[in-house]
Amino acid sequence: MFRPVVAVLAAALVLGGPTAVPVRAETPAASLSDHVDPLIGSSGGGNTFPGAMAPFGMMSWSPTSTRGDQTNTGAANGYDYNTTRLRGFALTHVNGAGCHPGAAGDLPVFPHTGDVTSSPTADTTDAVYASDFSHTAESATPGRYRLDLANGVTTDFAATTRTAIGRIGFPSGKPANLLFRTSNSLNGSEDAETRIDTAGQKVTGSVLTGAFCGRRANGGPNNRKTYYRLYFVATFDQPFTGNGTWKDATLQPGGTYQTGGEGYLTGADRLGKGSGGYVAFAPGAQVTMRIGISYVSQAGAERNLQVEQPAGTTVDGVAAATRAAWDTRLGRVRTGGGTADQQKIFYTALYHSLQQPNVISDTDGRYRGMDQIAHTLEPGQQAQYSNFSGWDQYRAQIQLLALLEPGVAGDFAQSLYNFARQNGGVWDRWVHISGATHVMTGDPSAVTLATFYAMGVRNFDYDGAFDSLYHQATVPHPDGLSDAGCSGQCVGQRPNLAQYMQSHYSANDVCHCWGGAAETLEDSVADHSLAQWATALGRTTEAAVMADRGTWWRNVYNPATGFMQARNLDGSWAGPFTPATQTGFAQGSAAAYTWMVPQDVPGLAGLMGGKPTAIARLDDFFHDADGNWLLRGGGARKYDPTNEPDIHAPWLYNELGKPWKTQETVRELVDTVYTTGPSGLPGNDDLGTMSAWYVWGAIGLFPYRPASGDMILSSPLFPSATVTNSDGVVLQINGIGSGTYIDSVSRDGTAHTDWKVASSFIRSGGTLDVTLSAAPTSWAVTTPENNLALNRTTTGSAACATSEVPAKAVNGSLSDKFCTLSSSKWLQVDLGASRPITGVVVEHAALGGESADWNTRAFTIRTSTDGATWTTAAVVAGNTAATTTHPVSATARYVRIEVTTPTQTTNQAARLYELQVY
Repeated sequence: MFRPVVAVLAAALVLGGPTAVPVRAETPAASLSDHVDPLIGSSGGGNTFPGAMAPFGMMSWSPTSTRGDQTNTGAANGYDYNTTRLRGFALTHVNGAGCHPGAAGDLPVFPHTGDVTSSPTADTTDAVYASDFSHTAESATPGRYRLDLANGVTTDFAATTRTAIGRIGFPSGKPANLLFRTSNSLNGSEDAETRIDTAGQKVTGSVLTGAFCGRRANGGPNNRKTYYRLYFVATFDQPFTGNGTWKDATLQPGGTYQTGGEGYLTGADRLGKGSGGYVAFAPGAQVTMRIGISYVSQAGAERNLQVEQPAGTTVDGVAAATRAAWDTRLGRVRTGGGTADQQKIFYTALYHSLQQPNVISDTDGRYRGMDQIAHTLEPGQQAQYSNFSGWDQYRAQIQLLALLEPGVAGDFAQSLYNFARQNGGVWDRWVHISGATHVMTGDPSAVTLATFYAMGVRNFDYDGAFDSLYHQATVPHPDGLSDAGCSGQCVGQRPNLAQYMQSHYSANDVCHCWGGAAETLEDSVADHSLAQWATALGRTTEAAVMADRGTWWRNVYNPATGFMQARNLDGSWAGPFTPATQTGFAQGSAAAYTWMVPQDVPGLAGLMGGKPTAIARLDDFFHDADGNWLLRGGGARKYDPTNEPDIHAPWLYNELGKPWKTQETVRELVDTVYTTGPSGLPGNDDLGTMSAWYVWGAIGLFPYRPASGDMILSSPLFPSATVTNSDGVVLQINGIGSGTYIDSVSRDGTAHTDWKVASSFIRSGGTLDVTLSAAPTSWAVTTPENNLALNRTTTGSAACATSEVPAKAVNGSLSDKFCTLSSSKWLQVDLGASRPITGVVVEHAALGGESADWNTRAFTIRTSTDGATWTTAAVVAGNTAATTTHPVSATARYVRIEVTTPTQTTNQAARLYELQVY
């Protein structure tokens, strides 16, 4: 990796290392940061923010927009591209959180070019102390944000890990005031404190806040709780010409100290409450402001500022150093080829993926624990991290973190374990700063740490962490019987665990959880993960216990409906039921959650009636009734790319025996759902989850199962991708040729015919050469179990040649076919006896390497018990696919396919490569 001359500054100041002397910064000639557009995802519900931030940074200086309500904002994280009025630049953010307002948005600072004649808190509609802006005057790059406001102020901000520096230019001939809205965090605040040191040209203070997702008010307003205090210090290179403070509606010109929070209510219940302060400069002043923050103490904020911004630090220098730090992180994956837009989408996704977890420890190693006491890092731990959106992140983002930054992943694992020990042994499922927010369902920490371990991460106390998580999964906690915070923020991390262990499912009517079916599915994944981890640790007793519990998902599969469904304590199914129901589920439907068994895809397919039936249902999940792609949300019964429980679904075809369907579905998502521009993300980025999914899809890999280091294969988007992780392990993935489909794969020069690669690939490195094709191929295609037609007696219309007789269509091989030119084109298979049939699969020309235009266009499938009386099972018209799957519910001895339109062209030969019956 190219290391510019700012490497020392980047490592020491941006990444939180020891004190260093600043050196001249130079921008690399070819910077990967040039491909990043932080504005992608900043509208359309992506909830990203464009402001200045270092990799995994504590500081993220970005606008807080307003739509005329001081207690609200344009989007969950303060910035919406379509809202072009702001009331400040806040110091902290969380990427892509779904709650509105989301989290943080602490300490908005606003440059005002009028006199301060009234309390800014009294300006409840942001009519006076706010400014419009235009995107033509906006520039966002990794580590730097610049914006010119309509009030004449110019701004230029850059960030290190724990500090920021800003150049603020006030227009001449107008007042120049800087407002510190200390109490105005996105969700409000319990208290705030502002101090103005006129002699020292310094503003200090803190805000006591929290309340993530508090606007949901689960469990009532009392559930909006405080769980952190953020301290700040701001210094200036220009003298103050005036100052003041305010509290609620009262302005105190000349004031130097004030306190007061806003509370956590919303709208009229919060309007007009809060406190802050302001400082004035000479008209036309060009002011450099330096800000340091800490979650530990005021002294910590000042120390962080001294360490990360020593004397002589400039905006340009910090911006260049942080850019270099981002180039290092982005350089973990170097792609070759692709269009400019593909490069932009890819590197922006990688940028968003690596914004979290976030450092919360100071430069001296101290951090605020979940017990609200100051702690010091464990031996060997480099930083304490937080902001864990577990329910979201364990499905894609944490695996990418482990792949690219195993050292950070290990410190993150240790951080979560530290929090659990400070929290009475409880691992919270959504950790924000030093608070347990309880958001969502399940036990994602178990999945996360087990997956880290499986992927080779070792720099954490894995024995202690396992023991703690196993205890949480097996010993009931009093919180598990509480409904506090339910549904979305239930305090119990293993709700009603005693009942769960007795019934082997979470009973919907007594679960004290968001939804019994969702909780069962989530806990089954967590328990499977603990079983895999226990096995790796040699803990055979614990492995046996948890392996059994990893199968309890089966107890919420209703064979009568064919979907996952919540159950009551008495065993009855909760109703009324439709596949679109959300009863018993958390932020999703039965149709989506039915696929949430990544640990046992064959088992799920078996309950559905076999792999062909599962394939047919997946096809329906991704398409409308006419067979068109439906990948951007087609209702509760269809795939939703923003819905975490089903984001792995496109990859399931691999394990069902049709990997080419994974290849085309993933490529369709990569090409059409992720785009450039502010609406370029399909939905909430959810702390990098949606972005991480794209990174995996573009390089052609995806995590196979929870607590596994194996990877599923798909077709890579780029001709080459070189992955070099922080430990120096190198993976080379080459996409040879063009097309959506995989024709062949070699690993380190040896043919690879499996649809997955073992964990040794990501742990030790190697090269995958993936040859691509424009049409589906038979690579890694497997014949599903129980093909009743395999090698059975066949009859049919006259063959095109002696090598293309009917028997060639039931021999399990795609290297030959049945071909007929007769005017009546048909093929019939005798199963030997009447048997229950659940599905028929027809494999057409393109799978055998012929033109996709020769895929059979129209045909009818019939069944019979005696070969004389026939029942129509399926009628197909207008088909272009290489494989068609047809659910059938019949008992029959004979299955017959009659071709009416053999191709998409004038060619009249019907080609049937395989007819499979299940």
